[in-house]
Amino acid sequence: MIDNPRLDLVIADRGRILAITLALVGVFALVGAGWVAATPGTSTTTEEVDRETVATEVTTSATVVEDGPWEAGTELEDNPVYTLSETPELTLTAETTVPSDDADVIHEVRVRHEAEHEDAVFWEETVREERTAATIEGDVARSETTIDVNSLAAERADVEAEFDVGAVRTLLEVVAIYETGTHADEQTLSSTLELTENAYWLEEAELEASTDHSETAQIEVQESPNAVAVAGLAAVGLLALVGAAAVHTRRPVDAESARRSVHERRYAEWISEGSIPMWVGDYHVELDSLEDVVDVAIDTSARVVHDRQRGLFAVVNDNVVYYYSERGQWEKTAWPELELGNSTTEATEETVIPTEESFGELPDPDDDDAWERI
Repeated sequence: MIDNPRLDLVIADRGRILAITLALVGVFALVGAGWVAATPGTSTTTEEVDRETVATEVTTSATVVEDGPWEAGTELEDNPVYTLSETPELTLTAETTVPSDDADVIHEVRVRHEAEHEDAVFWEETVREERTAATIEGDVARSETTIDVNSLAAERADVEAEFDVGAVRTLLEVVAIYETGTHADEQTLSSTLELTENAYWLEEAELEASTDHSETAQIEVQESPNAVAVAGLAAVGLLALVGAAAVHTRRPVDAESARRSVHERRYAEWISEGSIPMWVGDYHVELDSLEDVVDVAIDTSARVVHDRQRGLFAVVNDNVVYYYSERGQWEKTAWPELELGNSTTEATEETVIPTEESFGELPDPDDDDAWERI
């Protein structure tokens, strides 16, 4: 385990509280990680709902009325060109695709003549407007409208005779008016009808239109768990539990020993290891703490000597010794306590000096053999 006197001191003073606190933090952090993982947040987003698509397509057809390029009775469909003599009537078939057969669809066919001068319309007139309720089969609403092209050609000739400037053109428009139950709107398909003396055709080869409908709604979406928060809380929880176990394992710690170690590290630059003789100095001043000894060393520009054998910190200044020891007075640092079995004996007991009575009658001082026997 890491040797850290400061940590030992904290553990000695508040180890029990620290261990309990770390354990509670670890448990709450792990519970929090589980709660975050099990209850992800939600957010509100805007999504399209009731999405529908309505599409309209117009096709053309004509029946040949007399033999010519085609045999009479032939049905021409989407021909690029129709002739006035063989196919005088043009049929427009409008088909609108709707979401369901509950929809209502009306097809309007309009014929409009316009007079233009320098690409600007200065006169227009709608000469025909037919409105037909489409028949719905499945999801397709269908209707047919037949136009007498010869009549349109005559009307256009009258307009051209009336305006001797610019040009006159004829347009065919098919308008699909629908209501699906959810959405209501209309689509307009338009093409110029080109007319010559013998033929006619639609300038737009394909008449199609499509419209997408939808509504927006606020949708609550469940988000994924916050992986960073889960991992962070789990890491904090595990570290806190490991810390609590480490604190519990490190206990008990002697507070005084830890405090002394802290001071030793703090004042290491002023302390040197060494041995201090018992007889050094004439005066011995006991100080209350190691800090006091270091203060003396700083004031006198001396070193603190740490005698590990005697557990003594001292500064020698001339004949005065300033010291601090956990054992107390200077004399008690000279002889460490001796452990003898279960009893402790100090080597500071009174010394017994032998006397004449303890030996009995002493031999003659000049009798060397007698003294050797003793």
